[in-house]
Amino acid sequence: MAFNLEKSAQAFAEAKEYIPGGVNSPVRSFRGVGGTPPFIAAANGSKLYDIDGNQYIDYVQSWGPMIIGHAHPAVTEALREALVRGTSYGAPTLLETQLAKLVTQAVPSMEMVRMVNSGTEATMSVLRLARAYTKRSKIIKFAGCYHGHHDSLLVKAGSGATTLGIPDSPGVPDSIAGSTITVNYNNIQELEAVFSRVGEEIAAVIIEPVPGNMGMVLPREGYLKQVRAITEKYGSLLIFDEVMSGFRVAYGGAQSVFGIKPDLTCLGKVIGGGLPVGAYGGRRDIMEWIAPAGPVYQAGTLSGNPLAMTAGITTLTILSEMQDAYAKLSGKVETLADGLRAQAEKFGFHLQYHHIGSMFGMFFSEQPVYDYDSAKHSDVGAFNTFFHAMLEQGVYLAPSQFEAGFMSTAHTDEDIMQTVAASAYAFAKVSEYKNRK
Repeated sequence: MAFNLEKSAQAFAEAKEYIPGGVNSPVRSFRGVGGTPPFIAAANGSKLYDIDGNQYIDYVQSWGPMIIGHAHPAVTEALREALVRGTSYGAPTLLETQLAKLVTQAVPSMEMVRMVNSGTEATMSVLRLARAYTKRSKIIKFAGCYHGHHDSLLVKAGSGATTLGIPDSPGVPDSIAGSTITVNYNNIQELEAVFSRVGEEIAAVIIEPVPGNMGMVLPREGYLKQVRAITEKYGSLLIFDEVMSGFRVAYGGAQSVFGIKPDLTCLGKVIGGGLPVGAYGGRRDIMEWIAPAGPVYQAGTLSGNPLAMTAGITTLTILSEMQDAYAKLSGKVETLADGLRAQAEKFGFHLQYHHIGSMFGMFFSEQPVYDYDSAKHSDVGAFNTFFHAMLEQGVYLAPSQFEAGFMSTAHTDEDIMQTVAASAYAFAKVSEYKNRK
């Protein structure tokens, strides 16, 4: 059947009558790349199926959570059993403790954990905690790192904000944004200079150890250890936002790969097994400041929801029991990157490829990409052309140059071969695009 999005176009037009922009998260609208977003009807394993009957090899994986693939039989069966026991209690359950134990065993820096409902909620809550604990007000973040859409951190935020050209959102008061200092990722001299001026006022540094929201960027060798050393010198807390990289680059997160022990960590995505979830945790002496143990208030009616806890427990258990799971995921990503690189070079393109664990990214740039500014110099028009050509060939990538891609254990060698084959067509389209410029 020929590729078409007629039903999706009709669905999108109707959605825009009732939902701002027709979507409930901006990047889903395809506004950055243009065109009609496929409306998804179902997903299984490595595949998505839209309402027009198109099938896609999915490298978005719900923006990261589906590390063992969509609708994994063990997860769906566990949810089916949990569903008949009720969907929400608003009371403690054994499931919450079970998932918290799995998380703390996997991520030793997280001695205690508070479950919430999203990554945004986790980062918002962890900053309040950091300010209370240190009795300081200023926060340092990094340009292009996205930590959710709350006011304190929606400054040079990357992700959909970059794609849509609105890195700073209206409605964020100057007084709140003014307490956030933004520096460039991978530039230790700039961070040191800020601390030398106002180090005694900085409550915390929050960082994606492996940024995935300016496209995927890797830290320079030794960079994260230098960040850790500076925060320790000035008595500021180091917060790793591993909502994306947690259980993605390794079972113990990026901190286990780079040998860093942050004071606090934010998680999400994978630990919910495809259901809405977030978490933050860290040193016991800090976490005991959270109510009801301490004075820092944070609450949530659906926090620790039994369905989300069930999906998360099942997913983490499967990952922990899969022999060489992350080595195999990394191998698949490397095979994909090698295949894409080979196809690109046939057309004279020398692009930038980054990957670690089950995350990967590709920039349409001949220059190295190591921070927000270098990412923004990528050829977005070339990416948009590539994206649509891949979509036509049944490969679903994130609809933005400034997002990461994700591999799952459900992706097969055949999926990767088909993706590389599709890229030959897509790179040919990019070549035509560049010749027209």
